[in-house]
Amino acid sequence: MPKEPWGVLQGVRPTKLARNLIKKGVDPVFVSEALQNDYEVSKQKADIVARVLKHQTCIIRNESLVNLYINIPICPSRCSYCTFISAEYKAVESLIQDYVDALITEIRAVKKIIANKPYVVRSIYVGGGTPTVLNEEQLDQILQELSYPVTEFTVECGRPDTITESKLQVLKRNGVTRICINPQTFSQRTLRKIGRSNSTKDVINAYMLALKYDFKVNMDLIAGFEGETLRIFKNNIKTLLELSPNNVTIHTLAVKKNSEIMGQDIQNPEVESMVDYAYNTLSDEGYKPYYLYRQKHQLGGLENIGYCKKGDQCMYNIDSIEETCSIIACGANAMSKRVYFLDEKIERVKNYKFIHDYINNIDEEIKKKLLMFK
Repeated sequence: MPKEPWGVLQGVRPTKLARNLIKKGVDPVFVSEALQNDYEVSKQKADIVARVLKHQTCIIRNESLVNLYINIPICPSRCSYCTFISAEYKAVESLIQDYVDALITEIRAVKKIIANKPYVVRSIYVGGGTPTVLNEEQLDQILQELSYPVTEFTVECGRPDTITESKLQVLKRNGVTRICINPQTFSQRTLRKIGRSNSTKDVINAYMLALKYDFKVNMDLIAGFEGETLRIFKNNIKTLLELSPNNVTIHTLAVKKNSEIMGQDIQNPEVESMVDYAYNTLSDEGYKPYYLYRQKHQLGGLENIGYCKKGDQCMYNIDSIEETCSIIACGANAMSKRVYFLDEKIERVKNYKFIHDYINNIDEEIKKKLLMFK
């Protein structure tokens, strides 16, 4: 048996590999067996892949469909494990309105591209960073530009200390249907250690406020934080299940380049037990695993899995991980992808990483979109 649960697989997307096996003629019934035999994947992980595929029923192969992604790469503070190109609010506060203005300029140009092609917008996803770090007026300015008749419109609220009733009202008024509130842990000690100023009570209060506006809610937990035991993680899962969000994502801690914890010898001997416990417990409670991906330097060589209640799959998550739909992405460090089904290829173009560069080169960003989605 291999030491690593994912055998010789090195890729980010095991499910995409499995989908390709089916395309080449492998019966879906035998996908798990093929992963075990050909790639030395453990039976447990191979079976999870096969189960994830069963719940990805919303995939549509149509080159006229696009997902629209908007990036707000700003956070209240930087978490110790974070590797995203996100700026702390205080460091870029003087640039934020200029960023919003530049972003709206790009969004309006993209809307012309969508209308002229024509493309059909399948879903909208506003991510970051923490989009709700913006004030109500700035959020409203951006969201008003995204008035497509989609059934799935997601905004990452992430940090509960950025969530207010007035901001949720702005989201609701502009057609947002899903939000993400990401506790990562319900241990107050761990929250302080990773650099978060909110309390666990703040997470619960923000969630209850979101329910008032009938949003579907995703909540993230991270398995493997240094100092967290399996007992603590079980309590995290217990609290999460008491809240009963529509979607749950269980991440395995990754010690990656550019994070504050990079270079530290972080170990958690119980991380595999945590991930297994989450899978078994969430499954027993009726949650379905519907997307899965891996990252470099994850503890134990493990993975991230998204779970949902029946019928609550997030289309954007599936399309993004499986690369089954083009994404037109606006904002600093945003990555656009154009998927060609007939030619079986994907083209990518990335915006400038940093906010000031993005603002100063907005005309160039628009030209790149015009060339890519002509």
